[in-house]
Amino acid sequence: MQLARVRDQVVSTIHHPAVDGQRLLVVTVVGADGRTPVGRAPLVAVDPLGARTGQLVVTCEEGKAARQVLQNDAPPVRTFILAIVDEAESDA
Repeated sequence: MQLARVRDQVVSTIHHPAVDGQRLLVVTVVGADGRTPVGRAPLVAVDPLGARTGQLVVTCEEGKAARQVLQNDAPPVRTFILAIVDEAESDA
């Protein structure tokens, strides 16, 4: 699991059937402060929760978990949003 900031929504007219009805968002992985990008390329994440642009979210990059969330045995998905963060504190 990692923190990420929602940057934008992906619009697609043609896509894999496993993501029918799912929102796809572009997210940037950030550090514990919720603002500093960690130097990775942005990711496309499935959003079953309705996150909005600019929100801090918890993402998961786990194929097995994606299969469970999407209820599909072989979705072409690796990253999805697990939670929308209301507030985060850092000891750093």
